[in-house]
Amino acid sequence: MVFNSFSFILVYPFLFLLYYAIPAKRSFWRNVYLLLVSYLLYMQFCAAYALVLLSVTLITYLSARRIADYQKKHRNAGTLLSIGVCLTLLPLLTFKYYNFVNESCTHVLDLFHIHFALPGLNWAIPVGISFFTFQALGYLWDVYYGRIQAERNFWHYALFISFFPSLVSGPINKASSLLPQIGQSRKSFDYEKAVRGMKLLLWGMFMKVVVAERVTLYVDTVFPLYENYSGITCLVASLLYTVQIYADFAGYSLMAIGTGKTLGFDLAENFHRPYFSYSITDFWRRWHISLSTWLKDYIYIPLGGSRCSKIRNYANIFITFLVSGIWHGANWTFVIWGIWHGVCQVIEKILHQQQCPYGVIGKAVKICVTFLLVNFAWIIFRMPTLTDAFRMMSRISDTSSWGSLYLPEKSNTLFIIVSVGVLIIKDVTDEYFPTKYRLFDNGSSYVRWLSYTAIVLMILLTGVLDAGQFIYANF
Repeated sequence: MVFNSFSFILVYPFLFLLYYAIPAKRSFWRNVYLLLVSYLLYMQFCAAYALVLLSVTLITYLSARRIADYQKKHRNAGTLLSIGVCLTLLPLLTFKYYNFVNESCTHVLDLFHIHFALPGLNWAIPVGISFFTFQALGYLWDVYYGRIQAERNFWHYALFISFFPSLVSGPINKASSLLPQIGQSRKSFDYEKAVRGMKLLLWGMFMKVVVAERVTLYVDTVFPLYENYSGITCLVASLLYTVQIYADFAGYSLMAIGTGKTLGFDLAENFHRPYFSYSITDFWRRWHISLSTWLKDYIYIPLGGSRCSKIRNYANIFITFLVSGIWHGANWTFVIWGIWHGVCQVIEKILHQQQCPYGVIGKAVKICVTFLLVNFAWIIFRMPTLTDAFRMMSRISDTSSWGSLYLPEKSNTLFIIVSVGVLIIKDVTDEYFPTKYRLFDNGSSYVRWLSYTAIVLMILLTGVLDAGQFIYANF
């Protein structure tokens, strides 16, 4: 069940009321209730997926317990860690990467006129497998390195891995942050936190069903048949995809964080207006923050981080973003997308362009350049093959093919312009006038309630409420 469905809108109030109907002093039963709800909601996608989720949970829970016991006896737990990591990664590698590796090897062998291929798998990829696998791996490494104690309560740990707001598309929560919240007794109801959560939920819903879904209608028309459209149309479609993936993923994250807050939990921040970044390095401080943090903590720093030679540091950055690309999907487009971001950051570091000491105009120029670099990468990310990606970029760069701009019917064009305009205005005011122009936190109750009413009306009147899947649920 996804947040942008009528089913969730109808069911969640009952889930919320039943949760708070359980007395606060019965925190264990509250957690069991949330665990049951999480699994039942996850099984709405496919009941068999729950077995994969449960296996990852059991493997990391038991591995962490065993590692902790070994360390108490001053014994080397490195072998146990390796076994636990391999077993945890096995479902992800099997479901997500087996066909990709198989097909790639087959193509390489064909170049040498060797015809051999293993049978492919037709299994669907369990929803959110990359997210809960990385969250479980982070916990396992944290226990091994002594950052946290191994969780002894299986029900608490199972809820940490499967907590339904963040299960499908993150954020990827750190055990040191979420597990203590699960273990502690919570108030009967935190009104202020619930209000903040409802605001995030409302704005996230607007970003998803009004902005992302409306823009999707244009993007999904042009991208699959890009050769039939003018260069200017392809350019506009690429820019709108840049908006779409932000509104879609950030919208989901806000709904996840907002839902968590209504239940008394604080989940990790995931987006901070990334298209105002002045460098690719800054972009990754603002985009998918929980993944960036995970990559830094468990890939970049263990490789040596920046406390090594320059060449080694550049290699560490490159490897980290190669992993990022592979994490996003089993396709060479994702690999090249990750490599592109890694190379851009290495170049920025060589040229000392990670910061922006150039004043207002210089910063504006760097923001535009960064946006174009990110937009260029999103084309690679979106297209099914590298050949298609390069052909579309070639079509955009060929000004002789620009021709006329494709526009959908007038109502859809108007909805796209208005919704994207509202998103831009809110992000600009939040970024540059955080205390002066705030729609949802304005000192005037009239402005606040007018904002709430306007957003709700736009969701109901122009939103695409078809329970469309979130883009990142596929990763």
